[in-house]
Amino acid sequence: MSSVGEVAGVQGAVVEVRFAEGQLPAPNEALAVRRPDEDLLLEVILHSGPDRVRALALGDTRGLALGAEVHATGSPLRVPVGPQVKGRVLDLLGRTLDEGEPFGEPRWPIHRASPELAQHDPAQRVFETGLKVLDLLAPLPRGGNTGLFGGAGVGKTVLMMELMQNTVHFHQGVSVFAGVGERSREARELWLEMRDAGVLPNVVLVYGQMGETPGVRYRTALAAVTVAEWFRDEARQDVLLFVDNTFRFVQAGNEVSGMFGRPPSRVGYQPTLAVDVAQLQERIASTATAAITSVQAIYVPADDTTDPAVAELFNHLDAFVVLSREAASEGLYPAVDPLRSSSGLLDPAIVGERHARLAAEARRVLAKYEELRDVIALMGTDELAPADREAVFRARRLRRFLTQPLRVTESFTGRAGAYVTVAETLDGTEAILAGTYDHLPEQAFYMGGSLPQLLERQQAATP
Repeated sequence: MSSVGEVAGVQGAVVEVRFAEGQLPAPNEALAVRRPDEDLLLEVILHSGPDRVRALALGDTRGLALGAEVHATGSPLRVPVGPQVKGRVLDLLGRTLDEGEPFGEPRWPIHRASPELAQHDPAQRVFETGLKVLDLLAPLPRGGNTGLFGGAGVGKTVLMMELMQNTVHFHQGVSVFAGVGERSREARELWLEMRDAGVLPNVVLVYGQMGETPGVRYRTALAAVTVAEWFRDEARQDVLLFVDNTFRFVQAGNEVSGMFGRPPSRVGYQPTLAVDVAQLQERIASTATAAITSVQAIYVPADDTTDPAVAELFNHLDAFVVLSREAASEGLYPAVDPLRSSSGLLDPAIVGERHARLAAEARRVLAKYEELRDVIALMGTDELAPADREAVFRARRLRRFLTQPLRVTESFTGRAGAYVTVAETLDGTEAILAGTYDHLPEQAFYMGGSLPQLLERQQAATP
């Protein structure tokens, strides 16, 4: 029998509930306040006395009266899982956002333990994305976590949507997208694109957008992970998990922490920052049955990668893709910083001797160019040593070769999106580094697909 309490106090989204002594619900348990239109759900955060709990409201508390009955549900919040959610749009509370049929069973609690360490399957396979700069310098691990780091307006969401488009087309499993604290307009655009591309039947969209309460934004990521876990554990299918934006999850946790009066830690973040991040990231794991491969967009406040939240997220990732405002200003898209992006899979034993060698050589040439940029700006390339001048010319060609038109931006740029295999990327990189095409202008390598396609385009453009 569930215990029944009453509202003893309301302060914004924090609700204090009084129960009989000895009948206090456990932390993370869901409570329900009966309402004529729709129940208001609460989540127990802490025990504030022998007969009281403080709970986080997952909805609007306006009109909530003192003394209102509160029913303990006996379990944490539960989210719909299974085949019923494929091709659907839902929120943390299991409500449909696509005007489809209501969800039934099965439902799983959003608070679950991560797999035991002995059950974890380390990420040792590469997930091909079709994007040259990623596949060459920061290969995504199948069954691992990848972060897309960048400030406002440098292309995190666009790159995330492109990765979804590419991988959903060539991926045989299920894709789960968690929209955490981002714009509702972007959520609708993504849903329409998935539908028009014909891949929606294998995609699950879980949304908690910026207009929602902090509690909803705080728990949406956990709900999406729970959906992914069902496909991994029960259906034994590989899952692609996309989170946009993981920083908003941290931000919502900070808001919740402040509401409950916890003293702030470094730079004003919640004192439980490390625990909050670990509880989410450790559940995104691969087992012997199937893999969860995650790609997470991570906002970088003021482009400062030393921000405590960003630094904490770094600790849980297998690959880092850092987006550069400078590259975006130069029109080099995707605006990936090739020297700050990396992957734990760039090992000859995993990607092969040739790939590891070419990636290292590409980094060396690009680093040499960055080192000489100030000298070039002051004195020009004519004053450089012959070896340095050659490295600079090849670095500029390679940097432009690593740009690429995206499918999701076709309607804005007028350029057809390109998908380039890893083998084609390596062939093109090797030819440019060897100086085979030193006679071609830099612009010949800009915003195209594979090297043969670029050469064909250049030949057609030559009178």
